[in-house]
Amino acid sequence: MEASLSLPLLVGLIGVALFFDFLNGLHDAANSIATIVSTRVLRPQYAVAWAAFFNFIAFLFFGLHVAETLGTGIIDPAIVSPQVIFAALMGAIVWNIVTWLFGIPSSSSHALIGGLVGAGLAKVGVSSIVWSGLLKTVGAIVISPAIGFLLALFFVLMVSWMFVRQTPFAVDNTFRFMQFISASLYSLGHGGNDAQKTMGIIAVLLFSQGHLGGSFHVPLWVVISCQSAMALGTLFGGWRIVHTMGSKITRLNPMQGFCAETGGALTLFGATWLGIPVSTTHTITGAIIGVGAARRLSAVRWGIAGNIVIAWVITMPAAAAIAAACYGIASLFA
Repeated sequence: MEASLSLPLLVGLIGVALFFDFLNGLHDAANSIATIVSTRVLRPQYAVAWAAFFNFIAFLFFGLHVAETLGTGIIDPAIVSPQVIFAALMGAIVWNIVTWLFGIPSSSSHALIGGLVGAGLAKVGVSSIVWSGLLKTVGAIVISPAIGFLLALFFVLMVSWMFVRQTPFAVDNTFRFMQFISASLYSLGHGGNDAQKTMGIIAVLLFSQGHLGGSFHVPLWVVISCQSAMALGTLFGGWRIVHTMGSKITRLNPMQGFCAETGGALTLFGATWLGIPVSTTHTITGAIIGVGAARRLSAVRWGIAGNIVIAWVITMPAAAAIAAACYGIASLFA
């Protein structure tokens, strides 16, 4: 363990973590509301309030398995120090800001994981990595959007068969209401999986400083703080990415929006239950592509989708490189 951090510095570092959580909500607001906004079911200002509420209450429905994975399952908690946490957070924050400015729906989750890995490597090398947890998370980069794609495709085909005798107007009206339910479920899944990542970071910091006693756990005040920061970030929206997610990949109607959100939500629920920190961005993108492909393959703008995939691939190494550089700088002041 490292030398104890002074209280003001500890509070400041927790503040940086909560700022990342706020940016996560800002950056990933599009995941929850892009479809409900693009189908004109809700105005943007009402949609973000709706999503923020369900982001906040998510801790009432899920355990803290994802927080435990982030806190102890990516890098060895024994090597965690304030410099490591600071560098990991800065790697994720800088990459989030860059991708937000360019409207690229990259993964805040994998930026944070990349930041942890980069800081751990900069401190002690490959021995810092918990390979079982990291490989499980990296595998989810491919699996979660694929599951979202398949579930959304299945729901579109099932709903199309169930409503084949209905007029387009009747189907549209039905799914305008149903989208309130699917958007709520997706926001719950987003709050349940994403906010826990920052909980894990704060908890492992407190653990490394001896503030949690002899066992790793997530205090209730950390849970409430992280859910609040994410909900606040969601309230501020992320309009550049909403535009990409809601209309640039494919055009959506309310039925398709419902299918995309429901497929994505079920994927997130399963991952959160298993303690896997997946990307909500990857999941909903896969689901949106799934509903577009159900209509016809040409309905998906594959060039835009390809650019998003490239951003996915470089997110972890880019955040890791930034974090490693930040660790080197922070170490000079240790």
